[in-house]
Amino acid sequence: MQHDEVIWQVIRHNHCSFMAKITTGNFCRNPYNITGVCNRSSCPLANSRYATIRDHDGVFYLYMKTIERAHKPNELWERVKLPRNYEKALEIIDKHLMYWPKFLVHKAKQRLTKMTQMRIRMRKLALKTREKIMTTPRKEIKRESRREKKAETAAELDKSIEKELLERLNGGLYGDIHNILPNYFNKILDENELQAVSDDDDVVEPEIEYVQGYDDLEEEDDIEDFGGFAIDESLKNNDDTPEDEEEMDTVDHKRLKIRSESARRKVEEDEPRKLKKKARVLVEVENEDASERQRETF
Repeated sequence: MQHDEVIWQVIRHNHCSFMAKITTGNFCRNPYNITGVCNRSSCPLANSRYATIRDHDGVFYLYMKTIERAHKPNELWERVKLPRNYEKALEIIDKHLMYWPKFLVHKAKQRLTKMTQMRIRMRKLALKTREKIMTTPRKEIKRESRREKKAETAAELDKSIEKELLERLNGGLYGDIHNILPNYFNKILDENELQAVSDDDDVVEPEIEYVQGYDDLEEEDDIEDFGGFAIDESLKNNDDTPEDEEEMDTVDHKRLKIRSESARRKVEEDEPRKLKKKARVLVEVENEDASERQRETF
């Protein structure tokens, strides 16, 4: 048989695991306490008829306890889900706590109001962008750095051993017959092929340049013309030549003909250019006072 007064005397004056005593007063840590204060009317253990409101993942529930279910601890509390609408939630509280004490009805509505305000503030804070302070895992960073250093030293050691063995093998220290794993043998062959290809790529091809050669050709033609005249005079002066020099003279005559023809072509090409030049215009100016005429060229 449950007696509320006896339970309260034991809890209040002897010991209660939910009670927290501080300088400002005594508070209750029981999650079913409707006010959070440790007193006779608010204690959920010392009241056989009790009601409160609790929050489960953003959903509010109305909890009610009656004396008829005191002998069934697993069915002690009756739970009713409250809607998100504040006014409808108040209507449900009034409906289920119609004949209950006014103190419990008032405290239940007051708790619902506070929890609704708290939920609104939580939503507003969730929408705001705030800076998040993150801790740096120093131990993990140091551990990873040590592992990296060990891996680097191990890789350098393996490379040095491989290099030393290759030098010994190339030096003929192990003789002519070797038992080498196929993977390493293929690796060495690939490295040699890559090195040969890189050597071929290092050969620099000659650069091709394009220059203007008309001016040089004109100068050469002029020089050839002067050279032809000099050779012709030398041939006229030297009439008595041996038979061997006669063949050279025939070759020189041919060259002179070719050069003279090129000079003639050049002259023919230059003539139309000169004709294309702008002709001079003669303008006569006559003064009234003087009978003299003045000619001006433009």
